[in-house]
Amino acid sequence: MSAALTINDLKQRARGRVPRMFFDYSESGSWTGSTFRANESDFEHIRFRQRVAVDMENRSLATTLVGQPASLPMAVGPAAICGLQVADGEVKAARAAEKFGIPFSLSTMSIGSIEDVAEATGKPFWFQLYMMRDKPFMERLIDRAKAAKCSALIMTMDLQILGQRHADIRNGLSAPPRLNLNSISQIVTRPGWAFGMLGAKRRTFSNVVGHAKDVDDLSSLSSWIAQQFDPRLNWKEVGWVKDRFGGPVIVKGVLDAEDAALAVSHGADAIVVSNHGGRQLDGAPSSIRVLPEIVDVVGKRTEVLTDGGIRSGQDLLKALALGARGVLIGRPVLYGLGAGGEAGVTRAFDIIRKETDTTMALLGERDIRNIGPHNIHSNDLLKRQGY
Repeated sequence: MSAALTINDLKQRARGRVPRMFFDYSESGSWTGSTFRANESDFEHIRFRQRVAVDMENRSLATTLVGQPASLPMAVGPAAICGLQVADGEVKAARAAEKFGIPFSLSTMSIGSIEDVAEATGKPFWFQLYMMRDKPFMERLIDRAKAAKCSALIMTMDLQILGQRHADIRNGLSAPPRLNLNSISQIVTRPGWAFGMLGAKRRTFSNVVGHAKDVDDLSSLSSWIAQQFDPRLNWKEVGWVKDRFGGPVIVKGVLDAEDAALAVSHGADAIVVSNHGGRQLDGAPSSIRVLPEIVDVVGKRTEVLTDGGIRSGQDLLKALALGARGVLIGRPVLYGLGAGGEAGVTRAFDIIRKETDTTMALLGERDIRNIGPHNIHSNDLLKRQGY
């Protein structure tokens, strides 16, 4: 893993080790992919303000996120099918995050279950909820998260209907993969991945199978999922989830200042400025582009986090400079898992930490909590780009 110097190095290693249908899941967006691409490219327009001849000793990257100590203003965002990038991927990512000292988020549609992660780790983690029509199932899911001592719930609000993801459709993505000529050809060319999966504890969506009514195999799971995403989802559900859980609720999927204000007024303890990694509304703005206006509206009333396109410590610092309290990363974790399991995820964290520390020093800052708009170079180019 030491040969990987950037997140892109991990991505290329994962590309050669993970079957295409699972790699493409992490490396594609919806429709034309314009929002997916903008999430990364819009960071390039932001320029730092370099400072020199300042004391750079005794630097600190530590902060808190939603009341939880963090060695870096970064958490692992919820990402489905970590367990299909590598065997037992969710457990491996959670262990790496715990050792690194940052929060880990587990997706409803994970391969490893809430109980698997709780058993494998010693500190509370976050759990992400997709709001389903089946309220008894939702009640049990929240209760399971509470029993596992999850420290916060993340409500994902931007998946009432599934965006059309062409790569996933063409690849016939499913978990476990359907056995046909396409999937078999992908698997046999990745023998290391295949042998690893033989020893995996889980190979399906374990938070659902065996827990939702009449869902006990792949066929019944597919039918259930197709009916469950709730187009009637509204802001009142935030209060319902808070009452059931009894702890902090983070609202994810906010891309508009008006929605941010509504989330806070309905009880959100934090929000995540997010476009679902460019996998929902193609043509929506990047997360980083709308972050400042959302911070202006709600930043004094709640913690504002963001995700989307963060591939380096410099991206992390740019998000902080534009007002975020911290960032969530998803694809760098998936790349790390595909590249080398737990060691690969740890390497991704180390890369981002090193880049963050070095860049912060060159900005003339010693405490990451002091990063702000004064660290961004303000000029006509940035004004034209809307920053």
